[in-house]
Order: sequence, then structure tokens, then C-alpha cells
Amino acid sequence: MIVGVQLPGVTGAEVEASLDELEALLDTAGAEVLDRVVQRREAPDSATYLGRGKVGELHDLVAEVGADAVVFDDELSPAQQRTLEEHVRQKVLDRTIVILDIFAQHATSREGKAQVELAQLGYLLPRLRGWGTALSRQAGGQAAGGVGIGGRGPGETQLEVDRRRIMRRINKLKRDLKGYAQVRETKSAERERSNVEVAALVGYTNAGKSSLLNRLTGADVLVEDRLFATLDATVRRLELDEGGRDVVLTDTVGFVAKLPHGLVEAFKSTLEESADADLLLHVVDASHPEAEAQIVAVREVLEEIGADAVPEQIVLNKADLADRADVDALARRLRTELGSEPVVVSAVTGEGIEDLRERLRYRLPGRRLRISAHVPYSRGDLVALVHRRGTVLKEAHDDVGTELIADVDEDAVLELREFLDEDPFERPPEPWESEA
Repeated sequence: MIVGVQLPGVTGAEVEASLDELEALLDTAGAEVLDRVVQRREAPDSATYLGRGKVGELHDLVAEVGADAVVFDDELSPAQQRTLEEHVRQKVLDRTIVILDIFAQHATSREGKAQVELAQLGYLLPRLRGWGTALSRQAGGQAAGGVGIGGRGPGETQLEVDRRRIMRRINKLKRDLKGYAQVRETKSAERERSNVEVAALVGYTNAGKSSLLNRLTGADVLVEDRLFATLDATVRRLELDEGGRDVVLTDTVGFVAKLPHGLVEAFKSTLEESADADLLLHVVDASHPEAEAQIVAVREVLEEIGADAVPEQIVLNKADLADRADVDALARRLRTELGSEPVVVSAVTGEGIEDLRERLRYRLPGRRLRISAHVPYSRGDLVALVHRRGTVLKEAHDDVGTELIADVDEDAVLELREFLDEDPFERPPEPWESEA
């Protein structure tokens, strides 16, 4: 049984769409949905989330349809969960634990498994329940140090033991994840030193990111018509043109509306790779009726991890499944909102893939060249350009202008050409000046 609450400002269609997604999540987790319940409220009840009368109805309905669990479309507090289980007399879950369960099924790498376990333990910790004095680990009286009358108590309970064990495990997982992050930072620094361009595939879960990665690079990343089929970050190299210019594509975990904060925290080190990319390929399921709402949900997560400042290219995928008029209308709305042109593709049929390659060639910064220039103060806009689009290695000022040594892309070299001490196009490339 799935349960949603319609709050002020939320339409019935939006609630139903969210419950549809919850049903898809449960299908991925291996459960079958028998029925759904929606209640309109000004605010969730602090004790039972639903109104007390609705909880009674829910108890009767669960018994009638034979459901063995009730899943709420929002995260419940530990107190709400306990109270609801007492009234409904069945297991009560929430959207967060369903997502955590799916993540646990799909994590394959050591880092992915550690991230999922960290999120699970963070969810479990406030939900531990005490089981009375029967599980005490220490006696009182003489065994407790001879404190005598008034000092005899149950001692340390099983609850306290469990909490301590969980905290020890959480601390170990955090140390492990810090080690994995350092390895990834080293690889990222190596790519940066080699001037390797990076494009990160981001998007809502099941938008087709892995299929697109396979189509572009000939990779064999797992593809399933299921939510969160990809959990572990995948990195592949894509040759952009015959000149040998390459780009590294990274496939990341999909996002979802109401993504649990604990999951964002646990996966932050992996997700933050998106913030270091040169370009975000924001893959959108163009056939989904809530495509625009999914774009908003993805951008909220990108903002949370500090990746909202990275240039973004919208890729409208699954064009083969969508009505073309609807796709064109969506593209027009996004064009008006973003001021840039979305690319329409189908990872299955190959439609638009060459257009996407061309857009990658255009949107990525390209080969970096080291320049030495003397820019007059009247052209401060060029100094700002170098800071914005390149890496400044040395900057000095004299009476007439700014001296710069910097690594910049080819377009910036052309704009600075008249102020260069040496034209980098007319000398053999240095060993470090590798193509992306």
C-alpha cells in the first residue's frame, strides 16, 4: 500500500506522478503495489503524518487488500513510523528506505557499497528501539562498583551497545571513503595536468545516461529499464574528431525527486566529480510527462553539490519513444529558459548522436596552449577572459599593462594574438600541450 499527502500548492496530478514514481521504485526493489491512498492536508500530522481518522481507514484497507507493508511517499520521523506501525499493525516504510534498498542491490564497487552502508546506518541510528531491561549488559550493585542503594540500575542496555557499534562502523566507513576520494582526486589532478577535457553525464534516474554513454563510446555499461541501474561512476574516453582530440565521459548515479539528504551526503564525493567537469551533459527523458519537473529536481541536487556553475548542455534523449511535436515544444521552452539549444537524440536508434558530438566539440574548451602576453590596461576585458577561460600561471603589472603567462584554449589565443610575445601556433608544441 502506498500513501501520499497532498499539501497546499501541490496539484493532484503532481501527487499522482510522485506516487507513480514511488510505484516504479518499489517495482525495482521487488515489491508489488496493491493500492494507493492520498489525503489532502494543510500540513502532515506530527504524530501520524496522516490524520487520525485516515490512519484508522488505512488499517482497515490494508487488512482488506492483504498488504504486508505500507510505504509513505515522504520520509517519516522515527516517532511517526513507530506510531503508525502500532495503529496499522503492519510494517511501515518510507520513500527513503526504499531508495536505500535499491542502492544496496545495485552497488558493486567497494566505494559504492561503503557509501550505501553509510547512508543506511545514518538512517537506522535514530530508529533503534530499546527492548527494556531484559537486554542489559551490566549488573548493578557490587558489580557496578559497589555504589549500593540508589546506584543499582539496569546497566548498559543493548540499545546503547548497538548505538556504539553503529557509530564505530560509521566512523570507519567515513575514513574508508576519504581514502577513496583521495585516489579519485589524484586521478582528477593527473587529467588536469594532461589538459584532459571532462564531460559528466548527469540526469534523472532512468533518463538513459548509460545507454547514451554506450552509444557514444561503444562501452558495455549495464543498461536496464529500471531506476538506479547505475550506481558506480563509470569513466570512458571518447574521440571527438580525427585530429585525436579526446574527451573523458563520466556516467554518474541518477538523481530522483526527494533524494534523501543522507544519500546525497554519502555519495557527495562521487557526485562532486560533476563539479570538476568542463561540461555537464544533462540527459533528460524527453518521453516522460514530468520531464521539466525532473530537470528542476536534478538542478537542485547539482546546486547542493556545488556543480550548478558548470556549463550545461541539455540532451533530450529517448526521442524514439516520444511524440515529436511534444519534444519540439519542450525544446522551445528550454531554449527560451536557458538561452541555449538542447540536442535531441535517441541512444537506441542513434538519432542526433553526430549532432551531440558536434555540440561537444563546440562547447568544450579544446586544446590548451601556453601563452606569454603583454596586455594594455585598456584591454582589461582580455585579462578577465584569460582568468575566466584559462589557468593563469603568472601575472605582473608595469606602467603600460599586464604581463601574463597562462594556459588558455585556442579561441582565447586568437583573441589575444596581437598582444602575444610569441605565436603558439607557429612553434612546435611543448610536451605538456597534449590535446584534451
